[in-house]
Amino acid sequence: MFLVKTVYAQCPVCIVTVGGGMLLAQKLGIDDFLVSLWISALNTAISFWLAPKIKNRLLGSPIIFSFLMLGFTLFYFISTGQTGSSTNQILGLDKVIFGQTLGLFIMFLGIFIDRHSRKLNDGKILFPYQKVVFPVGTLIIFTLLFKLIFKL
Repeated sequence: MFLVKTVYAQCPVCIVTVGGGMLLAQKLGIDDFLVSLWISALNTAISFWLAPKIKNRLLGSPIIFSFLMLGFTLFYFISTGQTGSSTNQILGLDKVIFGQTLGLFIMFLGIFIDRHSRKLNDGKILFPYQKVVFPVGTLIIFTLLFKLIFKL
């Protein structure tokens, strides 16, 4: 019992699984906006998992690392021509760029809700796996809202 290592909610196995799921979702014809939301959430999860392991003051911040990952991802999508199509827009904005940006802030909201609920509860979690449930639950809610509102 004393030899068991701590398990972190945003582990590499979870991250790889979600990444593979995104590729499958795109192949199944799920809208680029919704896929972009989840890719951005994956990047944010990677950032919050990896940043504390980096011993650099600037890159050790999960928020700064998340924005850096967003920048690299957007650079990739733009440089490979996966953005800019006038037929792939939502609210007059490119679906991939808008989805990536919004996905980052939705994950930040979910992480904020988790941390705020702990503050209100004297630093204790409300239920097991709260660190995962709040960000992913927030993302699911927004995904469903956008799917219903914009008929994606």
